[in-house]
Amino acid sequence: MSSSAPSAASQPKGANRLIHATSPYLLQHAHNPVDWYPWGDEALARARAEDKPIFLSIGYAACHWCHVMERESFENEAIAAILNAHFVSIKVDREERPDLDDIYMTATQLYNQGGGGWPMSVFLTPDGKPFFAGTYFPPEGRWGRPGFGDLLNTIARLWKNERDKVLQGADSLARAVVQLSTTADGPGDVPPLDTIERTVTRLAQAFDRQFGGMAGGGTNKFPPSMAMDLMLREHHRTSAAGKPNQDCLELVEVTLDRMARGGIYDQLAGGIARYSTDVEWLVPHFEKMLYDQALVAGIYLDAFQVAGKPLYARIAGEILDYVIADLQSPGGGYYSARDADSEGEEGRYYVWTRAEVAAMLGDDAEAFCAYYDVSDAGNWEGRNILHVPRDETVVAKMLGLPVDDLRARLTRGRERLLAARGKRVPPLRDDKVLSAWNGLMIAAMARGAGVLDEPRYLASAERAADFVLKQLRRDDGRLLRSWRAGRAHTLGFLDDHAFLIEGLLNLFEATGELRWLDEAARLADDVEKHFADDKAGGYYFAPDDGEKLLVRGKDASDGAIPSGNSVHLMNLLRLAVLLDDAQRLAQAERLMRCFSERVRQSPFSSERLLAALDFYHRRPREIVLVAPQDESGLAQMQRALWCTYVPNKVVVIVRPGAPRAESLSRRVRLAADNKALDGRATAYVCRDFVCKKPTTDVNEYVRLLRE
Repeated sequence: MSSSAPSAASQPKGANRLIHATSPYLLQHAHNPVDWYPWGDEALARARAEDKPIFLSIGYAACHWCHVMERESFENEAIAAILNAHFVSIKVDREERPDLDDIYMTATQLYNQGGGGWPMSVFLTPDGKPFFAGTYFPPEGRWGRPGFGDLLNTIARLWKNERDKVLQGADSLARAVVQLSTTADGPGDVPPLDTIERTVTRLAQAFDRQFGGMAGGGTNKFPPSMAMDLMLREHHRTSAAGKPNQDCLELVEVTLDRMARGGIYDQLAGGIARYSTDVEWLVPHFEKMLYDQALVAGIYLDAFQVAGKPLYARIAGEILDYVIADLQSPGGGYYSARDADSEGEEGRYYVWTRAEVAAMLGDDAEAFCAYYDVSDAGNWEGRNILHVPRDETVVAKMLGLPVDDLRARLTRGRERLLAARGKRVPPLRDDKVLSAWNGLMIAAMARGAGVLDEPRYLASAERAADFVLKQLRRDDGRLLRSWRAGRAHTLGFLDDHAFLIEGLLNLFEATGELRWLDEAARLADDVEKHFADDKAGGYYFAPDDGEKLLVRGKDASDGAIPSGNSVHLMNLLRLAVLLDDAQRLAQAERLMRCFSERVRQSPFSSERLLAALDFYHRRPREIVLVAPQDESGLAQMQRALWCTYVPNKVVVIVRPGAPRAESLSRRVRLAADNKALDGRATAYVCRDFVCKKPTTDVNEYVRLLRE
């Protein structure tokens, strides 16, 4: 939805219109001398009325280079004067308005032949068509980039003197954006199962076998969570066939091991940074995004189920603990991010000199510095990013210490440094609550509760789900995108619905509470009503009654987060089984056919969709756990389930004496007619229309899960 900003007359002295925003990113710019507008009717109307081009700046609160451009250019009085005289300047938080971000990032990448990123700097005609696009610009020309002030003057001159040429370019670029954003594969065939095997083979070839992950031709490495999910699935499939693909598992393990030891992982408080700037995972971009915590915790949980390494359970638990401690609001919703910068410097909050460590740790400093590679020279700009290049046993031998003694020293050292770090000026916390990212975190917390046997994680997930379902809804029940400081706004997009549905389904499987399934089904109905492409299949990113923009895009490409179409495909398949709903299965099949050619051509951006394809072709295990009246033995059955890697499954927990037990039996066909045998917790396991004999024996139950 578009929004109108309060008029300039209502601004506090020294502030611009962004002072009334809820977004922390927009509020960071509220005292710039630039006459900023939020995206909305007022800004667009002014551009049309004054016949001025629009300068559209898109970024996010935790973006380092966004802060740099603000300091250098948007706080620069001379540059602000040019913007105010010749442009209508609009600032957008990409996390609040991913629809705008997607459209204009497509334009930026087209204009720059693939290059894009944030801050995004796009120049538009008054009707929203892009004609020039870039990212960061310095105030004066350097690094082969034009100075921002010179660029503004050039564009203002072109708008005045060569308008026809500018408009022709805008029309051409706009047509290209529309074409790229709406191209559909059409009704093809559902991709075959061997698509996954071929994709995994190509993924394995792209992995760094020494340090893990994929550099993608450069040095930056992002945690490849979705690729590793697909590789673990392939290892599971081939193991079941008696020919395990050990290469898949080894590549996942080297990646997770190296990430856990690297500077990308916060060795003191837990949590993962957005990406590493080197191939060894040592030097991160220090921002911590909620979605990364969810996706990375999830893959560590999967890997722990497969490989059984205590390290993976520890890292997953520390990430979830970090989220609860730092990113969960008092009301229950999860905040969006921690910034990279504090006191004007990237990473300042997280790095140390050896002298600082020695002063704080005393006799423990030598052991701590040896283990975490802290030196006088430092490993980054004269300071030290904590990382773990050597095993405990190696360091203990180097120092002549028993391993238990070393561990005690490291524990004391971490506690003292964490306490000292807590006294530093922390990076900004982006305290808006996004439905989509909360859905991802709810899903991870619900799974973590089972795999790690930690009730706190389940309580955290339930609090977050209750918050989103209460605070991020309109009076008519429609889901909203963003909440901050008591204000929710903007109709939810496809990913808001899809990710939240996934989280609610995970909660249903963890608890057996029908309310979570009911909410998931209601949201899925909204997706069908407001997002479905009834002609070609699949789902649009924006709702049919949302703001009308340059294009209404439809995509299934995974990026830093999975696509809404990919996640919703799995949602539809799970709901089809749980609710015995042929219509939802048909919707899922139409979605797969819609994107079949794109999956074939671009498998590296389709990992989550391929995971759902794996679920579809291999058929899920249908697992029903029925508790006796006193629920004895149920926890043991649940523990056995969550300790076992079963990637394709639906789970129903039946408590005959619980509230709504009869409603559950009527709503979920799997729950009907199943009883607790001999007054004991009983497991029913079915697959591909065949049910095994129900069992009350946990060992037999685990055998059935692993068949």
